[in-house]
Amino acid sequence: MTYDFDLFVIGGGSGGVRCARMAASHGAKVAVAEEAAWGGTCVNVGCVPKKLMVMASEYGNAVADSHGFGWDTQPGRHDWAKLIAAKDAEIARLNGIYKRLMANCTVFEARAKLTGPHSVEVAGNTVTAKHIVVAVGGRPIPPDFAGAEHCVISDDVFRMPSLPAHIVIAGSGYIAVEFAGLFQGLGAQVELVYRAPLPLRGFDEELRQGLAEAMAAQGIRLHPGRTIARVEAAGAQRRVTLDNGETIETGLVFSALGRQPYTKGLGLEAAGVTAGAYGEIHVDETSATNVPSIFAIGDVTHRINLTPVAIAEGHSLADRLFGRGPRKWDLDRVASAVFSTPPIATVGLTEAQAAANGPADIYVEKFTPMRHTLSKRPRKTLMKLVVDQATQKVVGAHMLGEDAPEIIQGISIAINAGATKQDFDRTVGIHPTAAEEFVTMRTRARVAEAPARAAE
Repeated sequence: MTYDFDLFVIGGGSGGVRCARMAASHGAKVAVAEEAAWGGTCVNVGCVPKKLMVMASEYGNAVADSHGFGWDTQPGRHDWAKLIAAKDAEIARLNGIYKRLMANCTVFEARAKLTGPHSVEVAGNTVTAKHIVVAVGGRPIPPDFAGAEHCVISDDVFRMPSLPAHIVIAGSGYIAVEFAGLFQGLGAQVELVYRAPLPLRGFDEELRQGLAEAMAAQGIRLHPGRTIARVEAAGAQRRVTLDNGETIETGLVFSALGRQPYTKGLGLEAAGVTAGAYGEIHVDETSATNVPSIFAIGDVTHRINLTPVAIAEGHSLADRLFGRGPRKWDLDRVASAVFSTPPIATVGLTEAQAAANGPADIYVEKFTPMRHTLSKRPRKTLMKLVVDQATQKVVGAHMLGEDAPEIIQGISIAINAGATKQDFDRTVGIHPTAAEEFVTMRTRARVAEAPARAAE
């Protein structure tokens, strides 16, 4: 059969663009459909604008810190509208770059919908392709409590005309803790409401505790073990009622309850593609769905929802379909970062995960960073190594503190290469840095073991 295209990619985000570009470089005839802005979640309403805003929030504390070093600097007034305009200009520049990367592809700036194993409806036409890749990413999960219509979600906050003086955030994942820190840093009073006892479910327990303490120290009011029962509007103000009856008057309620795959109305049923309860497309290790001609990559699969993973999956798939074989990535030990205040970065197993596999040696350092010995800001850095006791391989590294993402990126190379604790020990550190602590941890803090199972 003759197809209109060798490959049709639905979604112009990081994963879809990489897959399309690599396939075209291998000589494939490629089409890409993007209904909104090029670059997907990360570029438009995710990693990039969020980190720019986190950077903006750091300058106020930098002014205060400078006083401990002899400066007589004075706090200024932050201009939210100016920040948003600068952010928008940078995002528009990146949108253009992503679209230009599609120069060797046919571009449809419209929503695409699957109509069969080899067919897609787009811009009022039906086109066919030998292979189809779904890379549509995810969307914020809307709140379901009473008065949800009075709340904003993460996509909205990037376009707010002004920053309210008081903000209530529901949630404790990446998005919630990152915005809590940046809003507080830009001058708002922030309250964080979350069901769990600690923020960032799934992360190492010690880091979760450290972040909760750090957030409280900077003035964020925490409401662990609580949920929002309802939100009521009174003009521009909002009244939040928690499940224990407590009420909070605020200027903004931000629901940050996570994201879910954007597959509603995509035509999965028509094409015979199976999906899970949250709309996530089921794929195997090669990104193939149950339909041989259809693949899915990135957040729409709800596996490892990180931009670099989507890029790796897209690149590997293009090489597998049209190149000389797939490029190999190790997705078992993927480093990740949370740009909270202070930031968190991690790679490999948590203490609990390692203990479930057998005894693990745990090394921990907690200290005041050098900068804050003079600034007097109550800031602590926490660093942790998780070592498999039997092999002495370092199977996990975790850090809470300034520059954590930059430091852990390097540590992740060592862990992916199978470095042992002895390899770390014989490495000479760079002094004076925080990073050197990772190669000077000599005293084991404890041995972690899985809890004994109760007798049957």
